Amino acid sequence: MKIYGKHRFPGRLFVVEGIDGSGKSTQLALLQKWLESEGYGTFFSEWNSSALVREVTRRGKKKRMLTPMTFSLLHSTDFADRTEQHIIPPLKAGALVLADRYVYTAFARDVARGVNAGWVRNLYRFAVKPTIAFYFRISVDDAMKRIVGGRDALKYYEAGMDRQLSPDIEESFRLFQGAVVEEYDRMIEEFGLVVIDATGSIEEQQVQMREIVTKTLTGARKTRIRRWVDLSSMARGSRLLQPAS
Repeated sequence: MKIYGKHRFPGRLFVVEGIDGSGKSTQLALLQKWLESEGYGTFFSEWNSSALVREVTRRGKKKRMLTPMTFSLLHSTDFADRTEQHIIPPLKAGALVLADRYVYTAFARDVARGVNAGWVRNLYRFAVKPTIAFYFRISVDDAMKRIVGGRDALKYYEAGMDRQLSPDIEESFRLFQGAVVEEYDRMIEEFGLVVIDATGSIEEQQVQMREIVTKTLTGARKTRIRRWVDLSSMARGSRLLQPAS
């Protein structure tokens, strides 16, 4: 696997991070629509979506067979495959790549599960450095309210039940995701994560993202004529979708 680090490809790589319920996916979707309306070519990639390991991961989760180390190795395999197939090619072509979760998810979750921080970072040493990595910061309690309010129940691994922190799934979620937040907070300075207050309105967060992203677009390639997009209409539409994640 080739080690890329800070790339010199003509494209840009924008990443969103945060615990489940932070609203990062909603914001990335809005950003993508806006970038496309401005005439930029975009490419979307999300965590744990590689066909190489997706089915194995799904079955492992269903049977609750995944150990912290197995999780780490499966996700790094997924990431390596997507880097070579879905991230590097569009960057070389000059596209704007939008990633819903990146290496920082592994650095936060794997370490919260007890995996050595240095080992995990070394495992992902081939990763391309993002143009910008946004971290949507939210409290664990606020995130849980959003999740529980939008679906029937918390998920087993999402709540860290595999760590046996508590027999109560909501308490386990608080403890595990709290540990994940601690890891994210440690990475802000280490990796220069750009913090977005995830408790702000959808419109406020999106405006902030656009202002930051715009500063990096000088020289970026456009593929078509821009079209006007109303932010408030896009935000209202996003509220009709599934809860923020």
